[in-house]
Amino acid sequence: MNYSIVLENTLKNLDSKKKLLLHACCAPCSSYVIEYLTNYFDITILYYNPNIDTSEEFNHRLSELERFVKEFKTKNKVEVISLGYNNKEYLDVVKGLEQEKEGGKRCIECFKLRLEASALYAKENNFDYFTTTLTISPLKSSKLLNEIGHDLENKYHIKYLYSDFKKKEGYKRSIVLSHEYNLYRQDYCGCKFSKR
Repeated sequence: MNYSIVLENTLKNLDSKKKLLLHACCAPCSSYVIEYLTNYFDITILYYNPNIDTSEEFNHRLSELERFVKEFKTKNKVEVISLGYNNKEYLDVVKGLEQEKEGGKRCIECFKLRLEASALYAKENNFDYFTTTLTISPLKSSKLLNEIGHDLENKYHIKYLYSDFKKKEGYKRSIVLSHEYNLYRQDYCGCKFSKR
């Protein structure tokens, strides 16, 4: 399935401005996604990333995201909320998977953890849709992320916005915006295992 086309069709068929909960991992990955989606949604960015290896790294990424949102001009409202830092949540979920290769079972459990928290928050706070910036990464499977989103859509009865943000030069545009706004671009996904 071409999730980029699915997204375009969804956006074309919106009958009014909607509320989107956008799970975000960092400012660089968020940059293009915000630029693209602010034309259609009021966006609340949910910064929920217990996978990040240290509180210092967590806070650095959060402050960069908040700075970008403050400096970047958008058509509609964009705000950032954080659920705080609790690395134990992540470590509990991936227990026994520490030696898995990057992109394997450990990452799947991490995606599920973060997307489920997003779906639940979106449901409890009356959002129209939820989605994630993670599909912008060339190193992450959009198919897998959209399948997780689909399962959570059915579980919580909250619409998931299917996407493949790396398509249509999305990833390249995020690099341009990162340079333009001098954003901190980390060289690992976030957990101590990806850093290793």
